[in-house]
Amino acid sequence: MAEGLLYVLSQPRDGDEAAFHDWYDTEHGPARLALPGVHRGHRYRAGDGEVPSWLAWYDLDLAVLHTPRYRDLREHRSDRERSVIAALEVFERRVYRLLAEHGAPGAAPPPLLLARSLAVEPEHAADVDDWYEREHVPALLAIPGWRRVRRFVLEDGAAPRLLALHEIDDPSVFDTEDFRAATDTPWRTEIMRRALANERRLFTYHSTFQPDGAPAAGNTR
Repeated sequence: MAEGLLYVLSQPRDGDEAAFHDWYDTEHGPARLALPGVHRGHRYRAGDGEVPSWLAWYDLDLAVLHTPRYRDLREHRSDRERSVIAALEVFERRVYRLLAEHGAPGAAPPPLLLARSLAVEPEHAADVDDWYEREHVPALLAIPGWRRVRRFVLEDGAAPRLLALHEIDDPSVFDTEDFRAATDTPWRTEIMRRALANERRLFTYHSTFQPDGAPAAGNTR
């Protein structure tokens, strides 16, 4: 089980998407997936109409981020990489450490990814953990199509400290009575009342990185 998550949001400028996708799919993502300790890497596009429009996420061992090979990738970028990154409106990198995992990942990447980020005062962090573990996660995983929930804490980056990453098979789950019941409880209301920051993003599957840069099976672009 990978202990960490590299989570990168990006937004190309209008008219620059072709170069952006080619760089991500054939250079940037594959170079990271080729590192020992980086286990999987996927790209997702926004399914909520919000920006940044693109998410890349990698399951990894956190130690790989401190290796000479990884530092070299960041410190000695190719000319193309420097040019593409400089042209992006957003390129936001977050690193998380795994706190808990519930459910099963499935054989293929999840079609939908719901990312919920919260920040609370330190004295309320245990209450958030308790709510997730005892009420919220069990209720969500009881909904058919709710595949897996992983919870993380921020190690590096500017974002709310707590992340819950939900892997979902079909958007119809949001229209069920079970979902409405799971997200409308007195305990949840109390937790959200204490939130200093509350970020919700929904993404749909785009592609999977291959270490050699070859097109991945299931690439939807």
